[in-house]
Amino acid sequence: MTALIHPVLLCGGSGTRLWPLSRKSYPKQFSPLLGTESLFQASAKRLTGDLYGAPMVLTNEDFRFIVTEQLAEIGQEPAAILIEPEGRNTAPAVLAAALHLAKTDTNALMLVAPSDHVIPDVEAFNAAVTAAAEAANAGDLVTFGIQPNRPETGYGYLELETAPEGLAPVPQKLKQFVEKPDATRAAEMLAAGNFLWNAGIFLFSVETIINAFKAHAPQLMAPVSAAVEGAQSDLGFTRLAADFWAEAEGISIDYAVMEKADNLSVVPYASGWSDLGGWDAVWLESGPDADGVATNGAALAIDCKDTFLRSESEGQKLVGLGLENVIAVAMPDAVLVADKSRAQDVKVVVAALKSEGSQQAETFPRDHRPWGWFESLAVGNRFQVKRIVVHPGAALSLQSHHHRAEHWIVVEGTAKVTIDDNVKLVSENQSVYIPLGAVHRMENPGKVPMVLIEVQTGSYLGEDDIIRYEDVYART
Repeated sequence: MTALIHPVLLCGGSGTRLWPLSRKSYPKQFSPLLGTESLFQASAKRLTGDLYGAPMVLTNEDFRFIVTEQLAEIGQEPAAILIEPEGRNTAPAVLAAALHLAKTDTNALMLVAPSDHVIPDVEAFNAAVTAAAEAANAGDLVTFGIQPNRPETGYGYLELETAPEGLAPVPQKLKQFVEKPDATRAAEMLAAGNFLWNAGIFLFSVETIINAFKAHAPQLMAPVSAAVEGAQSDLGFTRLAADFWAEAEGISIDYAVMEKADNLSVVPYASGWSDLGGWDAVWLESGPDADGVATNGAALAIDCKDTFLRSESEGQKLVGLGLENVIAVAMPDAVLVADKSRAQDVKVVVAALKSEGSQQAETFPRDHRPWGWFESLAVGNRFQVKRIVVHPGAALSLQSHHHRAEHWIVVEGTAKVTIDDNVKLVSENQSVYIPLGAVHRMENPGKVPMVLIEVQTGSYLGEDDIIRYEDVYART
């Protein structure tokens, strides 16, 4: 039996081109952009079965509990979750994963994949991986190239020595990597037939990729090796050593290794793929009708053409009338309206919002925490109203506030509430008052989510007005 392939899911990007749905605090891979599962969950499920071992995930501090929660929802147990102290691009992340796997098996094959891609035909993808495994076992660095069906300017390309014969997933020799082209060059490459989209998915053995780093990016070996050796276990996560990690150059795997190596091969793949790198890609994958119109959520299009409308709030109806080549995405706190031809430029919007200090640039309206999530329903002078959802068995930290008091009204489930030395159960339609300065905690002792409405009053209502005394999630 062929040895299991170890999936390595990269899960730390910010996805600014899908703003306002994707933001730094909650990027696109965790959202159900297509269907009911998140892109991360769909990626993890795709890499299961007889071909694969349990996945390794590389993510950051902010997303670690989202990763475990979403994996648990689909019944998966990760082999490891490596926490990157800060983003250093894909090369250090891939090297860290290889060095971690090398502790147990230097001959293991590792499949490195972003966690935000759409690949509908799992059987065809697994066939491509199986075809790539032979080349990877023979010492090749294998990348996957997508058969292009349009002159796309949003992707990098792979130039093959010759055009592939048919659409079978047979390893081919790579001539060179090609940067994202303009429209004219993209059309020329599509017509040439020997160019594939660069999917950013790789298969190689642990030993081969480590040797490639030693040969082509030796500057990364010492800091990343030290970060892996100095890693500490924390609540089931593996935290890479921050001081050493900070010394690693921030560089992509393509620039660090792939574009310099001579043992590269490409497996063509032609059964459907998208990195959802912009709202135009989401529009395309959403299945527009005969007029080129696609809608999602509480959205309605009237006499529109080549338009995408998406509303993320059930109570907010988005209506388009007489629109053409328009993308409109409505969130509770921000709305994007753009010409569809400018979909790749949405990151410019994020940069502009950041420059003016707008919290919408990076902060998602629903704040996800290890115990659940909360969102603001109303904010005014000296008051704020929140909806708080606590997972079964979860607990907030034991804490106090300098500047605010709180009223909690339970609307679903039962809360176990600690206020100083008093502990009591608060059921649906019951409320409790937490005076300013009181040491308090909220827990969900039940087996269903607990929902409450919190009313804060005080002179300062920021999330940094918190003193933690105990926390089961080891937050400081």
